[in-house]
Amino acid sequence: MALDKPYLDVPGTTIFDADQARKGYHLNQFCMSLMKAEQRERFKANPRAVLDEWPMTEAQKQAVLARDLNRCIAEGGNIYFLAKLGSTLGKSFQQMAGSMTGMTEEEYRDMMVKGGRSPEGNRYLGEDGTAQPHRQPQGSSPNTSF
Repeated sequence: MALDKPYLDVPGTTIFDADQARKGYHLNQFCMSLMKAEQRERFKANPRAVLDEWPMTEAQKQAVLARDLNRCIAEGGNIYFLAKLGSTLGKSFQQMAGSMTGMTEEEYRDMMVKGGRSPEGNRYLGEDGTAQPHRQPQGSSPNTSF
């Protein structure tokens, strides 16, 4: 019997739970390997060759190669592990977060300085009657690579 997961009804949100952790295990371990300078240099020199050393799915590898963090998350990536990928590529966490929202780094920073996004439209199904009646599809939008 599958577990009831009412938290999956948060529109536009991928929850990193045990299922996502299992799905993204090798992707996240690859990201952890980027803590070593030698691995970072190898990856920057030949990304595909390094990714092929890991038992990730092709979809996970393509998400990394496309630098698409939203796709990486949909494929089981955890943002705290993915931050190592961004750092390897010379990106700040703020730049990464901006890319995930379709904003520039400056637009993202300005939004956060003003208090962040409005919760309207981002509530779970039935909360205050404002949530969308279906779960939004997870995935990437254009221009989400960093």
